[in-house]
Amino acid sequence: MESFGGTESAETWQEVAAFNSPTLELSHSPTAIQSAMRIAYQGEPGAFSEAAARQVKADAELVPCRGFEDVFESVKAGPAAYGVLPIENTIGGSIHRNFDLLLENHLPIVGEIELPVVHNLLRTLSGVEVIATYDTAGSAKLIAEQKMSDAAAIASARAAEVFGLNALRTSIQDYEHNVTRFLIIGRRPLSDVPPDKTTLVFTLPNEPGALFKALSVFALRGLDLTKLESRPIPGRKWEYLFYADLSAARDDLKCTRALSHLAEFAPMLRVLGSYPSYKPAPADTPAAQKFESLA
Repeated sequence: MESFGGTESAETWQEVAAFNSPTLELSHSPTAIQSAMRIAYQGEPGAFSEAAARQVKADAELVPCRGFEDVFESVKAGPAAYGVLPIENTIGGSIHRNFDLLLENHLPIVGEIELPVVHNLLRTLSGVEVIATYDTAGSAKLIAEQKMSDAAAIASARAAEVFGLNALRTSIQDYEHNVTRFLIIGRRPLSDVPPDKTTLVFTLPNEPGALFKALSVFALRGLDLTKLESRPIPGRKWEYLFYADLSAARDDLKCTRALSHLAEFAPMLRVLGSYPSYKPAPADTPAAQKFESLA
């Protein structure tokens, strides 16, 4: 965890700017990267995170992980080149644990994916008792492995395919427009598509107008702030981290000046990644194609 003392703004900014340089770890040739493409995700085969990972590169070797922490460890230790993590959902909101893990681990965000969430009833019952498992595909796996004839799972169509279950009802989610946004983390850039989005985290002194002052560094330069969320600082009662998304590349002159301005009075500032924003592929284009110029 970062130190949150009030004297480290300039030093933190310099360290972060160097760490997030887009030229980091590009010593591997495109051919070498292609032969070693492994993507870690949380959950069992058939999980929505697996579907998101397949959008990154359809023929990648996927590495299922039990927890979100394991995804970060898999990328840091080297078995996987990239990791896919859910960060927010249009119905359920943010996945706060992954915000915390982004701060705890020095792995930059290199891309993002948006995935519609479509739930299916894999068996139908009356008088059902609801039992939570660690993910939706895990429910399907449990039923298949234990041959539970008196149980049902709510999971994806892919989970039904993986575990040999029948989807007796489809699209049973409460809301039709249910979409999850996933972040892609990695030790090197994912593609040569120019970045146009930046995610950062910062702290502010507890004084009148501090947040207004912080937001003004972006507003005065015409930079679009697409997300702002606060998270408590562990061990610091009623003090908060602010996570923000900007519709600009970190190396864009306006963005660079805004971040330098913010660093003048923010006790801590860290860029978590600058990357291409998600853009839906045309209907006749494979979803993963836009990522594969370096893959």
